[in-house]
Amino acid sequence: MTHSTATPDPPKILILGATGATGRLIVSQAATRGYDVAVLVRSAEKAGDLKGAKLVIGDARDEAALRGALRGCEAVVSALGTPASPFREVTLLSAATRALVAAMKAEHVSRLVCITGIGAGDSAGHGGLLFDKLIFPLLLRKVYADKNRQEAIVRDSGSDWVLVRPSVLNDKPGRGVVRALTDLSGFHGGTIAREDVARFVLDQLRADTWLHRSPLITW
Repeated sequence: MTHSTATPDPPKILILGATGATGRLIVSQAATRGYDVAVLVRSAEKAGDLKGAKLVIGDARDEAALRGALRGCEAVVSALGTPASPFREVTLLSAATRALVAAMKAEHVSRLVCITGIGAGDSAGHGGLLFDKLIFPLLLRKVYADKNRQEAIVRDSGSDWVLVRPSVLNDKPGRGVVRALTDLSGFHGGTIAREDVARFVLDQLRADTWLHRSPLITW
């Protein structure tokens, strides 16, 4: 009897929002963990320095492009973001997530880990005085209206989802430990390194601890 020594192919994942500051860390950490990483990007130029990732060029709101990028994947990480928009309505996050959910169903991909942020859903009002009274109403109200639409689409998707709500992001070195909260009574403010967000998000691809839940993560 002969025994095969072939190693199994590494699991393939799709990362959206890979050219953002947090997305880039997710890509590099995923490659380090041995994942076969695909990223859907609008421009090859912006993603040229993403090491260890296969580039798929396309718009995240295009279901056909998403289906192509999803082929062979076992999971998706959405790190999509959008700039502050004081005046103009924001629809990118919900439109892309709606297309993503449809594409995942078509390609039989069930696991979705989606980053939104403190201020989404029942975490509104827990960002601390400056964030809640100034930054959120003046700059982020329309962005978060779309994040709320995005979260609703994820919740209704029928997928194995986790919604991750980081507190205010910083670019400090990660600590390797985060607090994940769903009871926010008494919590106001908080900050967390993007590096730790990336690590937590990738952990959710394998763990079911926060399945169908929306943890706020902070230091």
